[in-house]
Amino acid sequence: MSSSTSARPAAAQGRFDHRMAVFGSDDAFVATALPFLAEGLAAPDEPPPVAIAAPGNLAALRDALGTDAKDIGFVDHTDWYTGTAANAVAQGAGFLAANAGPGGRIHLLMEPDWAGRAGRSARESTEWIRYESLANLLFAPFATTALCAYDTRTAGPAVVDAARRAHPRTGVYEQPQVLVRELDALPLPPAPRSAVPLETPEGVRDWAAGRGLAAADAELFTRAVTAAAEAHGPVIEFLVWGDAPGCVCELRLCRAVADPLAGFVPPAGGDLAPGQGLWFTRQVCAYVDVRDGVLGDGGRIRVQYA
Repeated sequence: MSSSTSARPAAAQGRFDHRMAVFGSDDAFVATALPFLAEGLAAPDEPPPVAIAAPGNLAALRDALGTDAKDIGFVDHTDWYTGTAANAVAQGAGFLAANAGPGGRIHLLMEPDWAGRAGRSARESTEWIRYESLANLLFAPFATTALCAYDTRTAGPAVVDAARRAHPRTGVYEQPQVLVRELDALPLPPAPRSAVPLETPEGVRDWAAGRGLAAADAELFTRAVTAAAEAHGPVIEFLVWGDAPGCVCELRLCRAVADPLAGFVPPAGGDLAPGQGLWFTRQVCAYVDVRDGVLGDGGRIRVQYA
């Protein structure tokens, strides 16, 4: 399959240019990557472009570039995408702050690890499509040009089709508020009958330790639950279940969480601290699901540690 998007004129200052390419072979990847990287090298006020991709795709690109490879940054995507989709937001924001040109100017060729964490389950893939969609809002203030690469050998048709809805100029693009709300409408499995109700987040620590979490992990999990409660409470009830490492706490709220960006906007300074609400929760937990209330009133935040 040939690429669906290739080089375009450089993004206007202060406008995130979020592109998508689909390919199914090393040759097609190289045919997509070369003009994009050349565009980055020719762009004024920009540092060298960076390719973040699977090792095999990077090797094919290096071979095609030859001695010109010295002008490009190369990052194994398993080194870039090291955790959750929320962690990827933090990684991207930190990288732009440290390495981009004025206004965030840089060309980034980016391939999520669909053969790894991002593609290991439908739930994980949904998290990454949410990240792709929210990137249009999160990085809108930056003049960054990102080309998201989708290899059909690792990202299946369902993932590619969903990703098209998260990228402008694909013909099927949905505004992030619409797509994320749709993803968040998918029902969660009901809490098991064995779930234990707690009145305060402090009880999570002893409960989690009793379910097998190490003391440090139980403390971190409790801090993550507390951060979510402080940002979106009052909380009617804390419902806990599961065993280590996948301990779960569901916060049942008096009011819904209306902001689709809740917990995705990096705090000023970038340091990770408990007082950052759902951002802290998303950074330390494997899953954070936000839903409307069970009966349509209030809201729910379901947090799973690992």
